[in-house]
Amino acid sequence: MHEAMLYEKLPEAVVRCFLCEHRCVIRPGRRGICAVRENQDGTLYTLVYGMVISQAVDPIEKKPLFHFLPGSTSYSIATPGCNFRCRFCQNAQISQLPRLSDFWGQETATPSEIVSAARRHGCRSISYTYTEPTIFLEFAYDVMVRAKAAGLRNVWVTNGYMTPECLDIIAPPDQSDPLLDAANVDLKAWSDTFYRQYAGARLDPVLQSLRLMKQRGVWVEVTTLIIPGLNDNEEELKELAGFIKEDLGADTPWHVSRFHPSFELLDRPPTPVQTLQLARRIGLEAGLHYVYLGNVPGTGGEDTSCFGCGCALLQRRGFQVLADRIAQGACPQCGAQVPGVWE
Repeated sequence: MHEAMLYEKLPEAVVRCFLCEHRCVIRPGRRGICAVRENQDGTLYTLVYGMVISQAVDPIEKKPLFHFLPGSTSYSIATPGCNFRCRFCQNAQISQLPRLSDFWGQETATPSEIVSAARRHGCRSISYTYTEPTIFLEFAYDVMVRAKAAGLRNVWVTNGYMTPECLDIIAPPDQSDPLLDAANVDLKAWSDTFYRQYAGARLDPVLQSLRLMKQRGVWVEVTTLIIPGLNDNEEELKELAGFIKEDLGADTPWHVSRFHPSFELLDRPPTPVQTLQLARRIGLEAGLHYVYLGNVPGTGGEDTSCFGCGCALLQRRGFQVLADRIAQGACPQCGAQVPGVWE
């Protein structure tokens, strides 16, 4: 049992957690919305420290990150739990496990063991993914500190619902080299109603987190899973793309990905490829320089070209890099710098 970070004690042994924007007020013997932080007699504990339920060596493109150490591998880890309740979750068997089952495992890995495994497999980064890394901050933080000391990068694949206080720990405003190097943030829709109905959350805190990450030197890429009839409205996609352009910058990659029926959302068909192509066109017309298609390999929306001269820089199919012509972060044809982390 590890005492949680980021909470305050209130009268009558009640605590308020401020790890994520739910900011749960938790009575003794109860847990927060994430179901993995429990108030025991006025002290908040994390129930998943070291309970690594999934470990894998992944291509960094799977996160997806297309402008961050392309062609490298990332050691991916997760513990059970999530602070969202997405009805379309593709990893519900582990993200929703604390709500769906009484099963609790044992501590299976230490931070040092995770870092050692990443180095042993030749990975250049550690990714905190599959579930929501915010809810296992205590374990993630200890791994991240050791990873940095070992010369590894840290990547979060996240719903972006952490508080500014959480970001102050992993990406402080006054630090040139934050613990968090890169993040792919799910921007699920441009609708607070969608967030409330299908994820059990709100939109604005996600936008706040995106802005703060960008301001604090974290390399950010954005993913939107396009679900037919729910978040594929053209006007909303235009507003979403406009936010990325104006608040995060035109060089911020946007991944528009294909939905497949999963978990509780089984009454929707897979996203038509034409809808993804429309979303990509909307992003490009909004002024974004890099818009990628996800979950549809071979359709021509996965490659990176120089925005200045159009030179083909990175050719991909699925999670595989077929060709990489970027030379020291620049286009070999016109010399323009290509935004991203390439070394």
